[in-house]
Amino acid sequence: MKNTLFAIGEALIDFIPCETGCGFENVRSFSPKIGGAPANVLGAFAKLGGKTRLITQLGDDPFGHKIASALKKFNIGIQNVRFTNLANTALAFVSLEANGNRTFSFYRNPSADMLYDGADLTEELFTDCFALHFCSVSLGEFPMKSAHRRAIEFARKNGAIVSFDPNIRLPLWKNAASLKAAINEFLPFADIIKVSDEETELITGCSDTEKACKKLLDYAKIVICTCGEKGAFAYTKNTKAHSVQEKVNAKDTTGAGDAFIGSFLYNLYRNGFDRERLAFIDENTLEEFISASNAYCAKSVQNYGAIESYPNKL
Repeated sequence: MKNTLFAIGEALIDFIPCETGCGFENVRSFSPKIGGAPANVLGAFAKLGGKTRLITQLGDDPFGHKIASALKKFNIGIQNVRFTNLANTALAFVSLEANGNRTFSFYRNPSADMLYDGADLTEELFTDCFALHFCSVSLGEFPMKSAHRRAIEFARKNGAIVSFDPNIRLPLWKNAASLKAAINEFLPFADIIKVSDEETELITGCSDTEKACKKLLDYAKIVICTCGEKGAFAYTKNTKAHSVQEKVNAKDTTGAGDAFIGSFLYNLYRNGFDRERLAFIDENTLEEFISASNAYCAKSVQNYGAIESYPNKL
């Protein structure tokens, strides 16, 4: 069975505040943590024992080399991580509310990842690709968007699962309409769509979360919706599953959604699910998988940062 989870998109430094419960103006210091949703998803998969490969571009600067070193330490494959001196590595500064929820301020105009065009990607690279994961952050009108198209094309030709987490970050876009257009352009490529309940209305125009998720089944075989304290829901055309969220003292929710989908993809891999089997997953298995991912997230949010906070087992 194919055994490598690929991800394409941004890798960056999350600067996590050393104080919580306050806005940026009151933060006195920040601690750098490796981040970027695609890298985080691979981090979860790798920590659970899976093989991974990241496709991105970093600045040939201290932050870029710090990221590459950390990715290697986390056993994330960096064979397709490129460096450039045309732009710096992306940075994201985070403020944390008392409940662990975040506000972001990005330094990315442009950043090195945005300039990656994927010209070096080949179909042969994806021969061992179990699944390809991507988000919306890198789908703006810059070269990285074409790299996504190329990677998705090759992954699908090799029979891989394609996983899409829109991971909405409105400050990175000119307006909500341009973000929605980019998401809608890539939804038809996805076999799995992972959203939060805060994102469904913007994506589908439907205010009812369950109805919105079922609309997304027009594209995908599985739609997963994480709903904070309400737990997580998963839908296929044939079934629905729900997992209750354990109550924990959340210190930092950065990367929690990435931990969820990374661990979910690992469970699919570990249990022999390929693209053809996705549509036939039964309710009990779906509930088992999203419950495991909920528990995995519950552990991760009790510590700071993303990959560093992810457990080594489900």
